[in-house]
Amino acid sequence: SIAVIVVMMAIQKVSRIALFRVGQKPGPMQKRKKTIAKVTMSIIKYLVGIMAIIIILALWGVNVVPALAGLGVAGLVIGLGAQKFINDLIAGFFIIFEHHFDVGDIVDIGGFKGEVLEIGLKTTRIRNWRGEINIISNGSISSMINFSRNPSIAIVDFSIAYDEDIEKTISLLKEELPKLRKEIEDLIEDPQVVGVVSLGASSVDLRVIAKTMTEKHYGVERLMRQRVKEILDANGIEIPFPQVVVHQANKAE
Repeated sequence: SIAVIVVMMAIQKVSRIALFRVGQKPGPMQKRKKTIAKVTMSIIKYLVGIMAIIIILALWGVNVVPALAGLGVAGLVIGLGAQKFINDLIAGFFIIFEHHFDVGDIVDIGGFKGEVLEIGLKTTRIRNWRGEINIISNGSISSMINFSRNPSIAIVDFSIAYDEDIEKTISLLKEELPKLRKEIEDLIEDPQVVGVVSLGASSVDLRVIAKTMTEKHYGVERLMRQRVKEILDANGIEIPFPQVVVHQANKAE
């Protein structure tokens, strides 16, 4: 029986190494390959465990065939307690084959947003930006948001004084911001100046947007915000502080 365990562990280890290499191989379908590799490893783990138990029982002289037949009688009783487990397995198959998300995707499930680390037959593991890992039963995933299907949008709002020339400001930004395309590799397109988005109490508010690689918009926004500030400062365009204008009525003495 020890030899059986050693052989089964060796099979599982070799399979894990082979599938890991397949999942890490670069290519246009790398995420999908990585997902299938993770799921296949999960299936092999269950199959190897079941096979090991059957072989060990046979070596101990247990007649496995009647035992398996007996499971049909006990199956109903066991099934009542295994409904959640089976539900998770079925949900896992649907997640994988309907391609809801892949390993490496950024998703939001039940308010927990993070990167998919692993998709198993029973559970899915997600890690957020704090490093916290959430293990979610596949059967409990009723809805989710996948942020990795489309590019992200970086949005930068800024303000200028009412006395400033809006057209001049927009022209300067349209001339200077496209240069960021060569400096920021996460940009997919040149930044676009949307224009005036609101009139504040003390300022005119403008907006610049840019299409970025998935979930890279946070870093791009920081760099764009810095560049906008530099452009405004270099051209003497005022970024106003909050101001309050008070009008005093003349009262007759």
